[in-house]
This record gives sequence, structure tokens and C-alpha cells, in this order.
Amino acid sequence: MFISISRQIWLAVGAVALFAAGAAAAIALEPRTRVTPLLTTGKTVMGEPIVYPTGAPAKITAAIVAMDPGAETGWHTHGVPLVGFILDGELTVDYGPNGKRTYRKGQSVVEAMRIPHNGKNTGSGVVRLFVVYMGADGVPNSIPTKH
Repeated sequence: MFISISRQIWLAVGAVALFAAGAAAAIALEPRTRVTPLLTTGKTVMGEPIVYPTGAPAKITAAIVAMDPGAETGWHTHGVPLVGFILDGELTVDYGPNGKRTYRKGQSVVEAMRIPHNGKNTGSGVVRLFVVYMGADGVPNSIPTKH
């Protein structure tokens, strides 16, 4: 009698284990959605508070910026907040008296708004950035400046 009960317990435990393994496999096959935060901030890379334009309807512009090796953006500021994500390559941004910063593939930045800066592809291949300008109708995303 003792062997029979022990055998029944092991069969039950085995059945539960097989069920659990099957359920885990089924869950692993289901598509999942993942969110990977890239950055969260209320300030630009230069410490400026992020301020949205007012007085006009909101306008968001998303773009891919591609720059050949050695290419530069030219000195400019931004009239609106800008978030950038480096898809490929290396971009060095000169912030004048505030120094230079180099951004590489996989990095995010909330770009300076009022501080003039110039971006340069300092890598050996094309640099590609995904940028999102959080602007307003009639407010320029980039404003050329003299250095």
C-alpha cells in the first residue's frame, strides 16, 4: 500500500511539472512588448530647463539625420526642444566655451537650445541620428548662428 501511494504522489508531481513546463513554453512563444527608456530629463545636455514654445499650435517633427564622415551641422541653436538618438556612428558636438561632447551609437541626448553648437561626424562611417523636435507652427527647429 505504501508503494502505491508514493507512486501516485510521484505521478502527480510529474504531471504538475509537465504542465508547468508546457505553460512556460507557451508563454515564451507569445509575442511580448518591451519598453526600454532611453532617457528622462527636464533639462538639456547643457543644463537648460526644457521650455516648449507657446502661442502656436503644437507641431512635432521626427527625422533621420545622416552625415558623412567629416560633415558638420554648422553653428546653430534650437527654437524648440530636441531629443536625439544615435542610430549609427559617432557625433561630436562643440558647445563653444562649454566644451565638446561625443555621442555614439545607442546614446540619447536632449540637445542644447539656446547655447550655440556645431555637430561633426568624427567617426569613420556615416552617422545616423533619429531626432524629434517638439515644436510649434512657425517656430524654427534650428536657427543658424555665427560662432
